[in-house]
Amino acid sequence: MTCHVHLPTREELAAALSEAARDWLDLALAEAGGEAESEVGTASGAGAGAESGAGAGPAAEGGAAVNGGSVSVSGAASAAVSGAAPVSGAAAVSGAGAAYRAGAVPGPGQSGGARGAARWESLFAQAGRRCGHGHADAVRVLLLRAAHAGPDTLTRLYGQGTAAERRAVLLALPALVPGPAALPLVRDALRTNDTRLVAAAVGPYAAVHLDAHEWRHAVLKCLFTGVPVTAVAELAERARGDTELARMLDDQARERTAAGRPVPDDLRYTLTLTAPRAATATGEES
Repeated sequence: MTCHVHLPTREELAAALSEAARDWLDLALAEAGGEAESEVGTASGAGAGAESGAGAGPAAEGGAAVNGGSVSVSGAASAAVSGAAPVSGAAAVSGAGAAYRAGAVPGPGQSGGARGAARWESLFAQAGRRCGHGHADAVRVLLLRAAHAGPDTLTRLYGQGTAAERRAVLLALPALVPGPAALPLVRDALRTNDTRLVAAAVGPYAAVHLDAHEWRHAVLKCLFTGVPVTAVAELAERARGDTELARMLDDQARERTAAGRPVPDDLRYTLTLTAPRAATATGEES
């Protein structure tokens, strides 16, 4: 039994968003996809220069056009995407952080030129107020995928983001990072007591890349913080036959009983999952 976060598709979002939000999303995705294409072109040119003896520029993290096409953004539409047009109900934020989140100044450690090459990142921060907080996760994941954000970009967005933005980064990891390079983000989320981040951290990416020791403690973190264990991807598969996890859960159950505290149903359920597969008559596990 699993209950992972369901992220609607772009088509499902289109049916749920207002016309203004749909227009903003289309333009934001075009911005992210266009910049990803630009980075690919820059990397290709740098590679050709290197082959001919010229110095190669920085490698891009990869990217492609959104839905195989490109959209030009200009005039009032461009102003709406960049945040220059008025936004009804936007929260007032002061200082350099507000200027950064509006895309007006470079982020930490970035030159103005570098910031200009990643304008979509400011749109990533605006997703909640542009499309509604209930759709923000899906919108942000779509932007990350359109930009083909790699580990460096994901780490930057996670580090400077709000809890909601960090959650979106975690949800996007399975589609964007094939290896363990983003594990530091998962570990950071598991050190918090924010149940939204913990739930996002124990998804499919953690199921594939966390080692046995860290994964067991991630399961215990869910039990301690009240995150339903149904949020843990591949729970039954990884828990089956795990005698160490069984010992840890049994110890926790005994401690709670001794203290006169109830043993959560999720703990009992997870403990049952640690039983080894039953052997069949042929000696194979069922």
